[in-house]
Amino acid sequence: MEMAKRSGLGKGLDSLISSEAGTVEQVQKPLKFTDTGSNVSDKTEKEETMIKLRLIEPNREQPRTEFNEEKLTELAESIRQYGIIQPLLLVKKGNYYTIVAGERRYRAAKLAGLKEVPAIVKTFTEEEIAEIALVENLQREDLNPIEEANAYQRLLKEFHMTQEEVAKKVSKSRSVVANSLRLLKLEESVQHMVEDGTLSNGHAKVLLGIEDQTLQVQAALHVASLQMSVRETEQYIKQLLHPKEKKEKPTFAYSEVYQKLAERMQEKVGTKVRIIQKDQEKGKVEIEYYSNADLERLIELLG
Repeated sequence: MEMAKRSGLGKGLDSLISSEAGTVEQVQKPLKFTDTGSNVSDKTEKEETMIKLRLIEPNREQPRTEFNEEKLTELAESIRQYGIIQPLLLVKKGNYYTIVAGERRYRAAKLAGLKEVPAIVKTFTEEEIAEIALVENLQREDLNPIEEANAYQRLLKEFHMTQEEVAKKVSKSRSVVANSLRLLKLEESVQHMVEDGTLSNGHAKVLLGIEDQTLQVQAALHVASLQMSVRETEQYIKQLLHPKEKKEKPTFAYSEVYQKLAERMQEKVGTKVRIIQKDQEKGKVEIEYYSNADLERLIELLG
């Protein structure tokens, strides 16, 4: 659970928010219940303190756009029982504080009915705030696949990182980062289907095999409507992109000559005869019979 352990935070985030007082998780000083009224008072960056929730604002650049309500409710219940173990990381902006790390704890605290929360106030540039928020969420691994891909993209573009540097920052392999970024090549409506959970990350990776975006959208809708598994989706797209060519049997003109020959044979045997051509020189003759006695008659006639 987020508040009972480090929640997956790796060296990447620690390196961003460490100070002389140590990282967020290393702070062991007792809480200081200071007056935090309408005006924001100065706090030393080395101390954990209590901040009123009404003075805290979420980060507008938060990479996560959706929060799982069920998990927030579970976290809120845990907070009611045990409180918030890991303090929020805030930056002071005028008369308010902006969340740098810990928005889930902030939201859950509101659900739990808390009026104030433990926090550490530090000084960061706008770039550092954005980077820490991105790295924290990526290391927690609770972003949907498209949010995760967009977060990697921001680190690459806004902070001029390489994929290798991004991977190291979030403690993941370069291939994981590269495969995640590929999802941004999906058509926009398909990306939305991945965001809202209609399609899984596995489905998305398979759909990337369709370069034509119109066809990609059609395939995505088909897969979603039939609730195909990833395996079924692979087979469907393989068939869609590489349909098996039906081998058409060569047709030959049933000439008047063959028709007349069949009619002559029918006169001889007294039953229906068909001449079936396989090619220009080969074929077969079918003679119908309608009873065992009729068959015996034909055998005797032909013999």
